[in-house]
Amino acid sequence: MKKPFIIRTQVLWALLLLFGNQSHPQSENPARILAGPMLGYSTMTEVAVWIQTDRAATVFMEYAAIGQPDISLKTDPVKTSMDSFYTALLIAHVSEGQKYIYKIFIDGKHVEKDYPLTFQSQSLWQHRYDAPDFSFVIGSCNYVNEPDVDRPGKPYGGEYFIFDKIFNDHPDFMVWMGDNTYLREVDWNSKSGIVHRYSHTRSLKELQPLLGSVHQYAIWDDHDYGPNNSDRSYWMKDFSLEVFKTFWANPNYGAGGGISGTFFWNDAQFFLLDNRWFRAPNNLITDNRELLGEQQLQWLIDALCTSEAPFKFVVVGGQVLNPVVEDWSENYAKYDEERQKLFNAIRENDIKGVFFLTGDRHFAELSKIDRNGTYPFYDLTVSALTAGPAGEKSLNEANPFRVDGTYYGQRNYALLNITGPRNDRELSIQLKNNQGEVVWEKSINENDLK
Repeated sequence: MKKPFIIRTQVLWALLLLFGNQSHPQSENPARILAGPMLGYSTMTEVAVWIQTDRAATVFMEYAAIGQPDISLKTDPVKTSMDSFYTALLIAHVSEGQKYIYKIFIDGKHVEKDYPLTFQSQSLWQHRYDAPDFSFVIGSCNYVNEPDVDRPGKPYGGEYFIFDKIFNDHPDFMVWMGDNTYLREVDWNSKSGIVHRYSHTRSLKELQPLLGSVHQYAIWDDHDYGPNNSDRSYWMKDFSLEVFKTFWANPNYGAGGGISGTFFWNDAQFFLLDNRWFRAPNNLITDNRELLGEQQLQWLIDALCTSEAPFKFVVVGGQVLNPVVEDWSENYAKYDEERQKLFNAIRENDIKGVFFLTGDRHFAELSKIDRNGTYPFYDLTVSALTAGPAGEKSLNEANPFRVDGTYYGQRNYALLNITGPRNDRELSIQLKNNQGEVVWEKSINENDLK
């Protein structure tokens, strides 16, 4: 017999959201961690750590620099509540270039974890020495099954052990490129549904060690924004934005509107774009055909002009270079007037080092467009983490810019390393399968993007 719909993770939590806060008798079991802790942004002076409890609680963190365990620091306590979906963002004030161990306390009690809890601050390298080498992971499309509300038949998500493989690579940080969770039909029409889906995905057991010691940054795409192929018309977009900003700890939001923002890691700069907030419907054939929107596009062009980073990573949910514009496609090519405006601005302003990172497609490939008189554009597409893979069905897609040998239709992620001295930095790309095995490798020097 099918379980009633109400039997879902955190049902008490959802009821509180709908009907108001209730006090808990003292005899109840103590509050516990539902998801996290998750590392958010890292700077030279502060680090963000996110956590979610299963009910109202007071949360704080103790931390100490590795090698100096006797000098213990503590964050300000934060009370989780229904208003913040029982999440807390703890801010650690740190010294530059240090690695730290940390402990989480809930209502004054230390919460033990059987995996390492560490974070790091960024180094003050400018005017002192060459930027440090570093590594990061990118991926997209993370579907966590919930049988009661999933589509019938074979589960769409699976093989969550991919997060163990990413954890074992020990990257400095990870960039989630959209569809980080999948809102279902039962979710996208209610506040409690959206919050439940984010909480359900974030509490995946296999994900916790990775969240606990690798810094996380994120954009969204249609499935963690709203319904499939959703656009600026989505009726719950304001609340969806609130939830995204509550569950992810990027250093800034809304630089160009929506979730857009930027962050630095050593000498690289990442531009996190929102391809949903301003997006015109795919099938709109009249005027105002925009994807990023005028406000966000101008911010991106300005920010790229300002940046001195040798690698300027533009992170967006849909493919940028792939020219396929079939009905099912959500590639930037469907908004070619706006896309061409971006390309022209990069050329006319002599912006060096632009490299696109994209998700969405449930397969991986590297696209390359050679441009007369200047450097080529690259678009590294990496998808899917745990959602259903495309398999071979897109292998013969008419993308003339695909680099030979880079298509991969099974679950995957990419590990990127930036190494080398100033003015000769090298970007190394390893596409990996969900077993952590290298599928293909490519290297691009910063001077190839000048």
